[in-house]
Amino acid sequence: MTETNLSEDTRSGAASPTEHPDGRDWWPTDYDPSPWAIHSPYSDPGRYRDLLAAVPPRIPALSAVARNLIIHYRASGLDLPEETKDEINARWVATILDLDQQRHSGPLAVERDPMTRVQGCCRDHSLFSAAVLREHAVPARIRYGFSHYFLPDYDFDHVIVETWLPEEHRWLRFDPEIAEPMKLLPTPQDIPHGPDSPFTTAAESWQAYRAGTIDPQRYGVAPGVPVGGDWFLQGAVFYDAAFRAGIELLLWDGWAPLSSPEGLTADEAAAADELSELIIAADSGDADAERRLIDRVRTDPRVGPGTTVQTNSPYGDPPTTTDLTAVQA
Repeated sequence: MTETNLSEDTRSGAASPTEHPDGRDWWPTDYDPSPWAIHSPYSDPGRYRDLLAAVPPRIPALSAVARNLIIHYRASGLDLPEETKDEINARWVATILDLDQQRHSGPLAVERDPMTRVQGCCRDHSLFSAAVLREHAVPARIRYGFSHYFLPDYDFDHVIVETWLPEEHRWLRFDPEIAEPMKLLPTPQDIPHGPDSPFTTAAESWQAYRAGTIDPQRYGVAPGVPVGGDWFLQGAVFYDAAFRAGIELLLWDGWAPLSSPEGLTADEAAAADELSELIIAADSGDADAERRLIDRVRTDPRVGPGTTVQTNSPYGDPPTTTDLTAVQA
């Protein structure tokens, strides 16, 4: 792992810094982002460390490599190979790299034919990008929430990346799937924070739902897909909490505290209320809230997944039980 100060280098090519909605520098001067400079079991490249280290830790460059390596199994619009469709369950970066290297040898930046890329989704693009930054000792984490920039009238569940800029003393958000500015996302390499931004965290979206300011039926996987609504918003809060603790699950994993399409219960809603308050406090620079959030995810079965999850299938196949301790390289 290369130790280096990469504030300016990392954000090379990004737009000018955005401000916190209230205009102040809200991160405490003693805030320590270093835990996110260390690989989680999910981002650890294993025997492919040299390949990952060769990717420049600059947002435009590493995002391009992520798109070159991984293709969205659904949103690409391509008729991707049936024989590789199960690659969407490659939860470990080491597994993603292994799948890639079985078809391509050599540097990850060498152009891949789209039909030979590893099938995945936004979670995989973001986890790979975070893995590159962590390999260079740059703090990075992935966030689960909702994008408001793909369509003007629908809010897609989505995963993006945060990386710490020490010289600017802030977490910068970027979307590695987006190569160029969009009408609804003019700064994909420096996404503003806050409840009115183009990307809102799961906690912000949940609290907006509880306040009655959003229509939950607009929030989900995609228009016309019956996976969305209030129960989906509730589960999103738990996903983002797990991500915060370095448990970077697949987006179709499930565990006990999450609500289901059968209906959101009062207890499930109350649990999401409590968790969303912790997340938002942590996002506002409250180090104690952040510690309590991570501890609860890792130790409280009413919040975290523990050692096993039920892995559902976007294709409608029967669910399976996944052992999260069985890291695949």
